[in-house]
Amino acid sequence: MTATTAPISAPRNVRWILLGVMLAMLLGMLDNMIIGTAMPTIVGELGGLDRLSWVVSAYTLATAASTPIWAKLGDLFGRKPNFLTSIVIFLIGSGLSGAAQNMDQLIGFRVLQGIGAGGLAAGAFAIIGELIPPRERAKYMGMTASVMALATIGGPLVGGLVTDHFGWRWAFYLNLPIGLIALVWCQLTLHLTAKRPNAKIDYLGAALLTVTISAIVLVATWGGTQYAWGSPQVIITIAIAVLGLPAFLWSQTRAAEPIIPLSLFANRNFTLTSVLSVMVGVAMFGAVSFLPLFQQTVQGASASNSGLLLLPMMVPIIVVSQIAGRVMSKTGRYKVFPILGGVLLTAGSIALATVGTGTSRLESSIYMALLGAGMGFLMQMTVLIAQNSVQMKDIGAASGVSTLFRTLGGSFGVALFGALFNRQITGALAGAGGPAETHGGHLDPTMLSNLPTVVRDAYLHGVASGINSIFTWAAVLCALGLVAALFIVEVPLRQLGPPAGGAPAAPKETVSQS
Repeated sequence: MTATTAPISAPRNVRWILLGVMLAMLLGMLDNMIIGTAMPTIVGELGGLDRLSWVVSAYTLATAASTPIWAKLGDLFGRKPNFLTSIVIFLIGSGLSGAAQNMDQLIGFRVLQGIGAGGLAAGAFAIIGELIPPRERAKYMGMTASVMALATIGGPLVGGLVTDHFGWRWAFYLNLPIGLIALVWCQLTLHLTAKRPNAKIDYLGAALLTVTISAIVLVATWGGTQYAWGSPQVIITIAIAVLGLPAFLWSQTRAAEPIIPLSLFANRNFTLTSVLSVMVGVAMFGAVSFLPLFQQTVQGASASNSGLLLLPMMVPIIVVSQIAGRVMSKTGRYKVFPILGGVLLTAGSIALATVGTGTSRLESSIYMALLGAGMGFLMQMTVLIAQNSVQMKDIGAASGVSTLFRTLGGSFGVALFGALFNRQITGALAGAGGPAETHGGHLDPTMLSNLPTVVRDAYLHGVASGINSIFTWAAVLCALGLVAALFIVEVPLRQLGPPAGGAPAAPKETVSQS
């Protein structure tokens, strides 16, 4: 038995080790992208069109609610067994989803799958944090950005091919062999700290957090779309969130091992990076959700693989995150990167707020590249700075909070942007005497070509105006993120132990090699 805190240097074969972790992380990110293309086929076989949105919402809800809980359990009981358990749960959920006989079963199994996915994202960041000290960690954080880009670009393509040639059930079964490889890989290569002695689970905090996050995500999902903002369903859900949040915060002050230690937010950098995580979620999910629609309808791009339409944004994310990581590892300096990220996100949003029906694909691609470069400076940097701000024993909780805030930012961003977008579409069509129902703001090419010229032109202008509204608000929010970045304090990246000048040293933990 030995004692340790943070690693002095990364294992020599760390990229080989992380390959299995990234493979598991890819599964969680890829799943919704693949399933989206299989939706029409699923409804055709199982029915339940009125509950179709829950196939995605149930997964997203379970992922968001479980992420901070998985993160804390990893801190308490060891990140390796925690991560392996999340893979197993995800695979069980995948197998059961593929075997579902009706829509209700599929939704239920998607909840199970989402619970597993919550552990994949939080676990991957925490494992990187435990294996690699912050000064070296930046070089490897770009791997997670590459995984995200690969999932976004390749998911729709893979989903379409699998559904067309093998059936929609294989969109779920495909996870099984890949997940088993990741499971065995991680079991054989990961050697991490064992559980802390006398660890206690905060059951009350976990329950209150699950209820509160579920209510928040449901408000963002339902409000103004499935239900009116003044409907009983939305009002009751808002009330649950409003009551649940202070109850959860109160529980964290009394728990021996709180799910989210409130003391983390006493650290300025941790709080500021949490704000930046929200901004990144808003920009990323907003762009992924609405830019392909503009490209397909206004610019006439092919809808055969919507993921490829995002290449101008995704490639800069990968390239910039790799460059920033290497510079950060070499110099130990990092404050400039969140500031650059905030500037580029704001500039890209302002540029996209000016697009119109005459904007060329080259112009919009340049604007998307600005947005992607901003995300590349911020996405992994926020996690790394958050991890460097806490003691080693809380690195999982810090990673979970960062991931959660990004998810919540994305949920509310899509809800806000969807309301703005639909209002512009509805107004444009009403002014031209067009149909009030636009299927959530989307008319496929066949429907669009059948409209009278005046109505079609009004719809295209409405889409462009919707994008203008979305990115005008995105620019405002990203500017607030830039202000937050200016106040980050550049604490030296540690090679061992607690953050310099920060909290007292974490208690040494008894470990064993797995």
